[in-house]
Order: sequence, then C-alpha cells, then structure tokens
Amino acid sequence: MQHLPRMKRCITGNQSLFRMPILMMALLAQAHGQNISAPKQQSSTTSGTIQFEEIAAKSGLHYVTATDDTKNKNQPQTMVAGVALLDYDGDGFLDVYLVGGASIPSLIKTSPTYWNRLFHNNHDGTFTDVTVKAGLAGAGYGSGVAVGDYDNDGRPDIFLANVTGNQLFHNNGDGTFTDVTAKAGVSGATLNGKKMWSVGAGWFDYNNDGLLDLFVVNYCVWEVNKDPVCLLKEGVRGFCHPKLYAPLHNSLYRNNGDGTFTDVSAQTGIAQAFGKGMSVTFADIDGDGYLDAFVTNDTTPNFLFHNIQGKRFEEIAVQAGVAYSADGAALSSMGADFRDVNNDGLPDIWYTTVEHEEFPLALNTGKGDFIDMTVANGLAGTTDMSGWGNGMVDFDNDGLKDLFVARANVMDNISEAIPARHYPEPNAVFKNLGGGKFKDVSATAGPDFQMAAAHRGVAFGDLDNDGRVDMVVSVLNGPAEVFHNISDTGNHWILLSLVGTKSNRMGIGAQIKLTAEDGSVQWNEVTTAVGYASSSDPRVHFGLGKNRKIKEIEIRWPSGTRQILHDVDVDRILKIDEPGK
Repeated sequence: MQHLPRMKRCITGNQSLFRMPILMMALLAQAHGQNISAPKQQSSTTSGTIQFEEIAAKSGLHYVTATDDTKNKNQPQTMVAGVALLDYDGDGFLDVYLVGGASIPSLIKTSPTYWNRLFHNNHDGTFTDVTVKAGLAGAGYGSGVAVGDYDNDGRPDIFLANVTGNQLFHNNGDGTFTDVTAKAGVSGATLNGKKMWSVGAGWFDYNNDGLLDLFVVNYCVWEVNKDPVCLLKEGVRGFCHPKLYAPLHNSLYRNNGDGTFTDVSAQTGIAQAFGKGMSVTFADIDGDGYLDAFVTNDTTPNFLFHNIQGKRFEEIAVQAGVAYSADGAALSSMGADFRDVNNDGLPDIWYTTVEHEEFPLALNTGKGDFIDMTVANGLAGTTDMSGWGNGMVDFDNDGLKDLFVARANVMDNISEAIPARHYPEPNAVFKNLGGGKFKDVSATAGPDFQMAAAHRGVAFGDLDNDGRVDMVVSVLNGPAEVFHNISDTGNHWILLSLVGTKSNRMGIGAQIKLTAEDGSVQWNEVTTAVGYASSSDPRVHFGLGKNRKIKEIEIRWPSGTRQILHDVDVDRILKIDEPGK
C-alpha cells in the first residue's frame, strides 16, 4: 500500500542480476510476436459485452464497512475489510458475509455500526440479515475473512483475520455458529509479546492429509494512536508510508483433526520470511501434487512459498521472478489470484498494486519460474491505477478468464494534497480477447459499474445460479455493492461442486481440466482464497462459449485420485463426489 506517488525505480543492486533476464525475455517475446499462451486456448466466440447491474439496495443487502475516523490516521483505518460468499445453510445458494472495523482507541465493536454481518440468500434476488441468530457479529477490529470446512462435516466454517484477536466460528448446521477460537488455538501468534496484526487468511491442505490447514497473513508492527505524523502537505495529515513500520512473518496452522490446530510456522519455514503481507492465494506451481502459496507484500518483496512434500516450505519468489516488478522494484502489492489464465495447464499469478506501478501478470513457464507479460498482454498503461481485491473470472462465458479489480486510492484526503487524484474510484474489468491479450471494457460494463467508491475486498460467485459469475464488493465507510452479472452472450457454462472423501470435504486444491466438444481445453481449481482479505465461492465455474456438450472433465484430487467424466451436459450445477473413501 504505497501512500504517495513515485517514479519508476531503476534496477539496483542484486535485484537486477535476476530480474533483467526475465524482463528481456518478455520484451523479446513481444518484439518477435511470440505468444506465451496455450495453443489449445480458444478465442472469444461472441461479441457480447460484459455488463453488470448493482442491486445491493433493492436486494436488501445494506451494509457499510465502518471504521472509526480519527485524526491520528491509524493505519488500519484505511485497510478494512473483506467479504465472503458461502452457502452456510446448504440450500444451494450463496450467502454473503461482510467484515467491519471497530472503535478507536478501544479496538472493540462498541456498537452495531461495526458488526460483521451475515446476509441469507432468499433465492429471489433478495437477502435477509441473520447476523444475530447466527452469532456472527464478531469481536475486535476486523480485516479479512476465510471460509473452509475445517472439520469435514459438510458445513463451511468462518475464520476472521483481525487487528486484534483472530476468531474461528464453527458452523453448527442449524443456522448458528460457535466461537471455537480458544479451543482451536488460532487467536493469533505474537511477536515480542504482542499479537500480530492479521490482514487476511486462506484455507488449504498443505500436507494432503484430508484436513484443511490455515495460513494467516500478517502485516506490520502497529500500536493504536502511535502512528508517526506524516503530512501530505502543510496542515494535511495522511497515512504513513509502510517503510515506517516494521515487518512481520506469516503464520501456518496445521489441522490436528480433533478441532485443534498447531502453529507450525517455525518448523515449516514460513516464519523465516518477514514482510508486510496483504493477501495469500494457493496453487500447485510444478505439478508435484502439493499446494504452494503466493503472498503479496506491501513495499517489500513478495513471497512464493514452494511446498516441499507437505513437510516444509522454501521461499523462492526471487528465483521464480515474482518477488519484484519487471524493473526490479518491490511493489505496493495488494490482492492476488493464482490460477491458469491462458489455459496451458500451469497456474499463473496476477496481483494488484497502486497507481504508477501497474498490475503485474506473471505467466508460469513450467520450468519453476514466471515471465512478466504485463506489457505484452496489453495491461501496461491500462492498469495505471490503485487496486485492492481482484480475480481471474470468465464473466461472459466465452471460455477465457477475464480480470476484475476493486479500485480505490489508499488515502481519504488525497485530493486535499493532490487535487488531480481521487480517493473513490470506479472498479475495472479487463476482457480476455484470446491470444494473450486483454482490453479494458469498464466503460461498457453498464452505468452502475461507473460508480466511484472506496472499494476494498471482493468475492466472486454465482448468487442466483444462472451460470454467470456475480460479485460482492466491500466499500470503506460506504454501502457494499452487489454486482449482478447481466452479460447477455448466449454462451453456455457449467458450475462444478466438488465433494471430497479421501481429500478434504470441500475439495480445495483439486485441479480440473475440461475439454469441450470443439476440442478446446480449460483449466481451473477449487479455492476460496482469492483477492484481498476475501473468500469466494468454492464451486468451480467454466464458460463454454457455443459448446453444447463437454467431451471430458478430468479431476486430480488432493489425495492423488484421478477421476474422469465423459459426455457431460452443459448449463447446470454438477455435484461431483470423489470416488473411494
């Protein structure tokens, strides 16, 4: 989270020794017209536009992500908060959970203004606030949310990453949740006797034992009302640059299978790397069957934790080419998504930053590293903006993953110092044109999409089960937005709901290869850890273009089991159980 504009940095020191070859490879590929994309990737099959209507008010989802506005410019004030989509009651429809801040200096939710809130999906385009019945108002100063079924009972549980003590809520299956934080042992690790500020989290099974483990992203050393005084100009105080705060390490909790967790951050190597974490997302970068973790850091190098056989992690971001920008700078990295954007069977990385830094898109070479293709793919220049939450999603069901970013500046009073810059900004969507190219189509995404706000987190999922992916976006000190996808392309789709037996019940980490009747191939995976401080629909969505039949669906479950389905019908939600027990 960079707080003042800056010029692009020159390559300095040892960063250039590794980053220069990657930059040159990207430029050479562009110069020679070389497309680093999968040859089997289909092109867009329709000229229909991506469009959304914003329905929060008429749907009854009324929520403001509130944070106490203090003159001291406490750092957490600008960073809340996340949003989650989950089917908490098993009725087949996604519900919405939003996270809020707290009073300052108490860091306590002193009134319902700061409550986190759960909204039940009524199946008719409306939502009902069920927070009180569910017992999910939360405590303390909220930030991120992660959804995962940690006890494999078929019901999604909720973890809250907070500035204050973290919380774990067990889903009781009757519309209520129980705070099991103390029993589980996940209230948050300490450093020098003080609980670390947690921004986000994600669930994944790092050792493939069939139980979801918990990765918690920690930001920086901070104490309430003790932030330095940083002036944007004389008389105008702003939020301070992250360089003035000390970094923290992240936390990894191993699931013991009995409702408790063990902090294995030190023994697995996670605690050895210090940064200013903002988000975490997971994928298997080398096909060895173990999920790896990519962590964005704010103004410090990003982390890529390579999973060594489920026993320990090796931090390889520099070697892999994703620690810095293509010009060797440590960026103000925010949200991230880690999935195959070009359908070559290899997970890629796309993450957001702030203006003057662009949003890097790093393509997996299959050789243990990534190539920054931001320029070659048409994203340079068009992503000179500030972004928080993000995701790679096929909004128009053409078989190609598009890019979305929740936009806003980081300072509420930036215009007082720099009138040309704005705090609230409209969101942005980039259409995948095929052939490795993207185009900013935000201007044609509908009048509602042009609304400027202090956007933060975003969660993706099909709220009305019509085969088109919708979004819920949190707004700092403003009403949350529900973007209903109304893209009218006539394209087909399928939504896969995986149920693990030997693997974790949610199937998180399962990799899916889909071959359509025209021979085109797509790849996707089961995950809830997407973007900034948020948690998305675990169901796996595929757009199918004009294909009316799926030739084959191949699933590699975390257990190692391979499953193949043939001749699958389209335009439906398909539940798939892992074979065997």
